[in-house]
Amino acid sequence: MRTDLAVIGAGPAGLAAALAAARRGIRVTLIDAAPRPGGQYFRQPAPGLRTEHARVPRNGRRTWTRLRDALAASPVDVRTDHQVWCVERESDGLTVHALTGPEGREPAEVRAAAVLLATGGYETVLPFPGWTLPGVVTAGGAQAMLKGGFVTPGPTAVVAGTGPLLLPVATGLAAAGVRVAALVESTDPVRLPRHAGALAGKLPEAAGYAARLLRHRVPVLARHTVVRAHGEDRLTGVTVAALDAHGRVRPATERLLPCDALAVGHGMLPHTDLAGSLGCRLDGTAVAVDAEQRTDVPGVWAAGEATGIGGAALALAEGHIAGRSIAARLRGRTPDPRAWAPAARARAQGRAAAEALDALHTPPAHWADGVTDDTVVCRCEEVPAGAVREALTLGAGDLRTVRLLTRAGMGWCQGRLCAPAVAALTGCAPTPYRRPFARPVPLGVLAAQHDRPRPRSEEGSS
Repeated sequence: MRTDLAVIGAGPAGLAAALAAARRGIRVTLIDAAPRPGGQYFRQPAPGLRTEHARVPRNGRRTWTRLRDALAASPVDVRTDHQVWCVERESDGLTVHALTGPEGREPAEVRAAAVLLATGGYETVLPFPGWTLPGVVTAGGAQAMLKGGFVTPGPTAVVAGTGPLLLPVATGLAAAGVRVAALVESTDPVRLPRHAGALAGKLPEAAGYAARLLRHRVPVLARHTVVRAHGEDRLTGVTVAALDAHGRVRPATERLLPCDALAVGHGMLPHTDLAGSLGCRLDGTAVAVDAEQRTDVPGVWAAGEATGIGGAALALAEGHIAGRSIAARLRGRTPDPRAWAPAARARAQGRAAAEALDALHTPPAHWADGVTDDTVVCRCEEVPAGAVREALTLGAGDLRTVRLLTRAGMGWCQGRLCAPAVAALTGCAPTPYRRPFARPVPLGVLAAQHDRPRPRSEEGSS
């Protein structure tokens, strides 16, 4: 099918962009891998599981209701259960390639004049002894289980790591009846005042989480970290310890917390696979964009976590700006930034807060010291930390060489999960991989792409 704008990702940024463009007469197709729009922040349970106790965060319920109702009343073509694996530049625009169907193996295409990448982000989890035990899940995974299926990872849980995601996960689990044995945060609270100005807008939200932690009697262990997880067939407990001012474990501070589940996370990274395959310039680990959310590739915009981790409010502002910019550009007009001035102010505030949170919630500087040589680092290929360290003695000086010598990052996730850990263990600079496909694709689908007839505008071009 053909459309004016293909929006990839139906989270806050994608929804805001799709609605902003559609209101200005642009034909929009909204594509998402999930069964329903909303993304992780507005994740919805299956229809048969709906109750009056919504799992959308309290401060976002009104926003979600507004977005949901506006989407239902709009002409936006919503295509869920579509897993995008590639965006191809062609002479007459861009083609979005996706997989759909009951088994996710049926090809689908959307041809568009413009594409917005609202692909979100993914969690970073740094390894520690025992982190592969059943019962250990990511913080975002625990949140997704709770929001999407009203399922909890266990009757007693520890929430650990660093980052603002830990607060809603801990309070959400506690509200669902889980006994949260502790919220273990490696950040030192004395660092907070230096970022108070940029985070002033976040204080009411943080105060609300603090009140709920007190109500559910969740102990908060600041400047602590998980040292190891215990168990044979599944998790039975975790050992935590205090950190000194330099991020090292303080001697004689270890304590055992019995638990059935550990929800752990160490921040997030932007999803840039599609942007990388299109050749979009990256700014560090995020997609680089201008004031209109345009990338340096003609016809491609990006918004939300793909351009930098910053939360739902920032994603909504960036998506709105992108949608209005796209609508003007597709009509052959230069957009007037004054038209989205409120969103631009929200974007500036959101980016300042995101920068402060990123500086505040850094993993312990010496976390790798506690990773034993037999600790699995790459779960897909079962590569232990010892093999990664040995690669250095064999002459590896960059992540690509480490990957070739150890196979770390060559499995199903293609390094998304293990690359930050491998970089830290080896001291190599973290560099985003540029992959031709964003996810595995059946060979039959690729063969069909090669054999398909080209559009008339492409005939005779090669």
